[in-house]
Amino acid sequence: MTRIGTLLVANRGEIARRVFRTARAMGMRCVAVFSDADADAPFVAEADVALRLPGGYLQGDAVVAAAVDAGADAVHPGYGFLAENADFARTVTAAGLVWVGPGPQAIDTMGDKLAAKAAAAAAGVPTLPSSEDPGDPGDVGFPLMVKAAAGGGGKGMRLVSDPANLAEAVAAARREALGGFGDDTVFLERYLRRCRHIEVQILGDTHGNVVHLGERECSIQRRHQKIIEESPSTAVDDGLRAAMGDAAVRLAQSIGYCSAGTVELLLDDDTGEFFFLEVNTRLQVEHPVTEEVTGIDLVREQLRIAAGEPLGYGQADIAYRGHAVEARLYAEDPAAGFLPAVGTLAAFAPPSDPAVRWDSGVEAGSKIGLDFDPMLAKVIAHAPTRAEAAGRLALALERLHTGGVTTNRHFLVAALRSDAFLVGDTTTDFIERVDPSRAAALSPAECRHAAVAAAMWLQAAERQEARTLRWMPSGWRHGCLPFERAELAIETAAGPVEVRVSYRPQRDGSFVVRAGCTDDAGKATATVAAGASGAGGGAQAEADALDDAAAGSSGAQGAQQVGAGDEVEAPARIAAWSPEGLDLEWSGRRIGYAVTADGERLHLTGDSETVTVAVVPRFGAPDGGLAAGGFAAPMPGVIIEVRVTPGEQVAAGSTLVVMEGMKMEHHVNAPSDGTVVEVLVNPGDQVDNGSPLLVFEAAASGETGGG
Repeated sequence: MTRIGTLLVANRGEIARRVFRTARAMGMRCVAVFSDADADAPFVAEADVALRLPGGYLQGDAVVAAAVDAGADAVHPGYGFLAENADFARTVTAAGLVWVGPGPQAIDTMGDKLAAKAAAAAAGVPTLPSSEDPGDPGDVGFPLMVKAAAGGGGKGMRLVSDPANLAEAVAAARREALGGFGDDTVFLERYLRRCRHIEVQILGDTHGNVVHLGERECSIQRRHQKIIEESPSTAVDDGLRAAMGDAAVRLAQSIGYCSAGTVELLLDDDTGEFFFLEVNTRLQVEHPVTEEVTGIDLVREQLRIAAGEPLGYGQADIAYRGHAVEARLYAEDPAAGFLPAVGTLAAFAPPSDPAVRWDSGVEAGSKIGLDFDPMLAKVIAHAPTRAEAAGRLALALERLHTGGVTTNRHFLVAALRSDAFLVGDTTTDFIERVDPSRAAALSPAECRHAAVAAAMWLQAAERQEARTLRWMPSGWRHGCLPFERAELAIETAAGPVEVRVSYRPQRDGSFVVRAGCTDDAGKATATVAAGASGAGGGAQAEADALDDAAAGSSGAQGAQQVGAGDEVEAPARIAAWSPEGLDLEWSGRRIGYAVTADGERLHLTGDSETVTVAVVPRFGAPDGGLAAGGFAAPMPGVIIEVRVTPGEQVAAGSTLVVMEGMKMEHHVNAPSDGTVVEVLVNPGDQVDNGSPLLVFEAAASGETGGG
C-alpha cells in the first residue's frame, strides 16, 4: 500500500478541477501545472501550488520535474494530452512517483487501435472488418471510416462513401493524426450506417479483480465527437448488458488491466449485434453519468487502485439507480457547421435550480481561444426516470446565464426536447436525421420584451451613477416631457433585429413604454396598446384608454394580434433592480432577468436562454465589409493549403482553401462554377474569423461566392 499525500494533475480545465475535488475529499494536497495560455484559468487558482510549463502540457519530462519539485507522490493524467502515453507513464514511475492509470504495457497495446483489435479478437470480442492498407479497402466495402491508429476524440477520422474520395480522405486524416497525436498511421474500417456508440466502464485492481459498471450510450455526435451521453442505454436490456460487460471484462483480464478504463463498442441497431471499437485507457469525459447511476466515484477508485488497494467489491455488488444524461457545452456555432467560437465569457453563471452537476473549467471573464478544445462545461442531470433527467438537464441549460461567446446551448436543448431523443431513437446519425434547431428564433414579442428590459436596466443604471439628486425619482419633472428613446439591436443567428424603445416615467415610479421592431427603413408600423396588471394610477388609466381605442372595449389585451413590425405601448414597472439583474413587468408579462453589461452590449437571461442586446450608435461607422464575391474565413485558424490560383476556373464544390482550427480541418468550397479572381492568403497564415481569403466570381451573372 502506498500513501498518496500530494497529487499532481497533469491536465487542465474542468478535468483538473474534477480530480482536485475528489483528491481533496481524500485528504490530498493538489498541484497543478499550467501553460502560458492558462495562467489566469480557475484550476490554476484552485490548486494548492501551481507550476508553469513554458513548453506546454505535452512536455512529459517537464511535468515530471514539476511533480518532483512540488513534492508530489503521484501523477494523475486526466484525459487527453499525455493520459494515454505509455512513455510518459514510464517516466513517472522511473522518477519514483505513483502513476494513476493502467500499466504502460496495457496503454501500448490499447493505444494502437490495430493492436487493440487483435487483442479483442483474441479475447473473443467481435470486431468489424478492416484494412491496414489505407489504399486498399479489400473486403471492408463502402461506406467506410478512415481512422487514426493512435489517439481519438474524432481527430483523424473521415467517412468515405465514394471510392473516388478515398485518397483525399486518407491524406486529410493523416495530417490531423500527425498534428494531434504525432503519428500519421491510419487504417480503414467498415462503417455501420445505423448503430449506437456504447461504452462499458471497467475497473481493475492490482490484485486481479475486474468489474464493469454498466454501459453509457454516446451516439449523439458531431464531427465524430460526443456531445450528449447517457446511462443506461435505452437499447440495452439486462441480457445484452451482461454480454457486453462480460466481453469487456474478458478483454481487460487478458491484458492485465488495472485502473479505470472504457471498452467502446458499436451496437447495430437493426441486428442487435455489437462489435469492438477501441479501449480508452483513461478516465472518459462522460464518466459522470456512470458515477451518478452507480454511486461510485471513479476518480476515488483510480486513486485507491494506484495506491495498491483492492476494489473490495465484486460484480454482484454493482447496482444501478435511475437515469443520468450529460451534455457538453461547447464554444461553437451549430448554425455554422459547429465551427469553434472564440472570445471572452462576459457572463457565466449556472442556475442553482434545477439541481444538476456542473463540471466546468471556466468562469465569467475566461478567455476562449484556439489553444485547446472548446468545451466550456459538462452538465449532468440524474433523476429517477430518463424523461425527468432529460427535462431537468434542458431546463438547467436554458437557465444558464452566459454571454460573450457563441455556444451550442440552444442546439443541446433542442436535441434533449426532441421527440426522437425522448423515445430513445438515438443512433449515430441522430443529428443528420433529426436535425435539431441550431439557433434560437425569437418572436417579435420576445424581442420587444428583451429590448424593453435592456432599456429599463440601462436607465436605472444611469440613475444609480448620478452624482447629484440621486434620491429623486427617475425622470421626475414639473411638466410633461417627450418620451426618451433608445435604439437597440437584438442579436440573432439571422442577423440583428432593431427595436426602438421609447419611455416616459410616471409619478408613481412606473413608466409608459413603447417598443416596436423596425422595418428596413428604420420606422415602426402600426401602434397597438396592451394593458399591464399591477401598474395602477395614471399609467393604468392611460393603458385603459389605449385599450379602448385599439380594441373597441376594455380588457381586450389577451385577444390582440401584434405583428412583427407593430409597436406596443404599455405600462412598465420595475419590481426589482440590481447591477446583476432586473425584474420587469411590461405588456402583461413579468420576467426576472439576469443581466451582465459587456461594453455596449447587455446579456439578459430571462425565462429561457440568453438574449444579447446592443445599443445602436446614432452615427454608424463606414461599412468595412468584403467586396462582392469575397470569401471570409468561417473560423479563426491557420491556412493549411491554397488549392487555386488567380484566374483559375473551378467547378461547384471544389475545395479552394483548407484551414485548420482546434486541430480539425475545414474545407472552404466553391458554391458554384466560377473563376478565382484574387487569392489573399498563403499556407501558414494565421487568420481571424471573418478575415478575407479570396475573391470569387460566379459563372452565372449576378452570383457571388460566400465564405
